[in-house]
Amino acid sequence: MSDQPAEGLPEVYSEEGGGPVKPFLDHLEDLRWTMVRCVVAIALAMLLCMMAADKVIAILTWPLQRAHVDTQGTNRLVGIYVGTNFLGRIPFANLPLAQAPPTNNAGFQSLRLSPVLIGTNLVAGMEWGASPKVGENPLAVTLKNYSPMGALMVMFQVAFFGGVVLSCPFVLYFLGQYILPALHLHEKNLVLQVAGIGTFLFLLGVAFCYFVLLQVALMASVQFSQWMGFGADEWRAEDYLSFVCKFLLVLGVSFELPVVILILVRIGLLDYQKLSAFRSYWVVLNLVICAVVSPSGDPLTMFIMAAPLHLLYELSVLVAYFWHKRDLKASGD
Repeated sequence: MSDQPAEGLPEVYSEEGGGPVKPFLDHLEDLRWTMVRCVVAIALAMLLCMMAADKVIAILTWPLQRAHVDTQGTNRLVGIYVGTNFLGRIPFANLPLAQAPPTNNAGFQSLRLSPVLIGTNLVAGMEWGASPKVGENPLAVTLKNYSPMGALMVMFQVAFFGGVVLSCPFVLYFLGQYILPALHLHEKNLVLQVAGIGTFLFLLGVAFCYFVLLQVALMASVQFSQWMGFGADEWRAEDYLSFVCKFLLVLGVSFELPVVILILVRIGLLDYQKLSAFRSYWVVLNLVICAVVSPSGDPLTMFIMAAPLHLLYELSVLVAYFWHKRDLKASGD
């Protein structure tokens, strides 16, 4: 039999390798072009995020706008407005006012400067009222840049994190084009299943952090600062964006726990009995890990972060149990 490949097939296919057999330099050339495509995809995604930086920042600051802090008591800050123009915030306890704010308004209160006619003199007076912007929280933190390079650093963070996230599907596709042809059919199916489940869990973790955990962490951070006697009404924009992006990434990666555990079960390093016996240790280990990786560091955020991770561990134990029963049934025991 001739060793030449069939007409139209540039490579010789090996059933053991699961894909085309190529010279080593050809594999390096394929890898080079794969890396070039990945870099180009990331660069284009970063450029797109830079062009839409205001939209990306609006998305990242949405949890901050939703993180309403309890305004009861004398520790709250009162917003000062002239019409709809915001001037600043003053601690309620420092206001030299004899008149208490109205209690029949469930919304957040503010003080508005308005002209008052006393005799023939027109003077500036202050009156209680709701915030000029509907749904605005006077305790909401204001993000500011405090250096000439602050805006540039914010732009770089938005471009980097947004570009990586936006280009991730394309990067995975290019890497799959390079890796999958060398795998057997059952290996390809396994890789595709792991990639699909892993992507779903990552997005689930990011969504949980964005819609639930971030608001709790930001609220707890403001209240903890006020409890310690520090003001928390202004934050550096670059610090906030770095905090949010890292928090989203940490939760997304943390939700990959079932993928890691079940892969270890498939290759025989773990099984249902070991996972069940390790459950009590996992409770402590989970709390320790959440306390370390939680960006805010407060106990409330730690417990809210640890709860879904423990549920994912129990889900992994349940899947391992079904696999264990299936293997026993297949072996006839």
